[in-house]
Amino acid sequence: MRVAIAGAGAVGRSIAAELVDAGHQVMLIERQSDQFMPETVEQADWVLGDACEVSTLEESDIELCDVVIAATGDDKVNLVVSLLAKTEFAVRRVVARVNNPANEWLFNDAWGVDVAVSTPRMLAAMVEEAVSVGDLVRLMTFRQSQANLVEITLPEETPLAGRPVADLALPRDAALVTILRGERVIVPQPDDPLEAGDELLFVSQSDVEPEIRAALGY
Repeated sequence: MRVAIAGAGAVGRSIAAELVDAGHQVMLIERQSDQFMPETVEQADWVLGDACEVSTLEESDIELCDVVIAATGDDKVNLVVSLLAKTEFAVRRVVARVNNPANEWLFNDAWGVDVAVSTPRMLAAMVEEAVSVGDLVRLMTFRQSQANLVEITLPEETPLAGRPVADLALPRDAALVTILRGERVIVPQPDDPLEAGDELLFVSQSDVEPEIRAALGY
């Protein structure tokens, strides 16, 4: 994919490095000269300019990107970048960083945001996960569809141990997308057996989360 990242601070550079390592073509757009450091991610294309300016986005050929990531430390900037990318340049997928949880309600399709990533929420979710094995933890909300990425860790005494994925009676608006088992990432197949300690990641609508719990025996 071709990915543009607005904001080349520590977060933007880290995302860029990960995407480059994964084989994607990455462009970083940064308006502050002291943050403009092409030597930190040499494989990426670097643009010195303001991503809130249409002229900068035009010169960067932003319309050719598959994904735009608004990753600055300013929520206002991230919203403007998202809106321009979606409405002016028809970028297919826009991901925006939420810095202040109080602003999270703004990061929706009205502002061109397909996926809002709230660092405070994700950190809180990780804390919840660490102390609440067996509880359903909401990790992320996909704004366009209003679906959630949720996680649950099967406890040691789970009755599902040894049973195949096909036995899970999941509701219609929920899908098991990944099983994390130790260092393994498993794309679940119907015959794959579940094990105690498995981390199950689902994409689901909020209103069926109780049914997911019930399907897992909670």
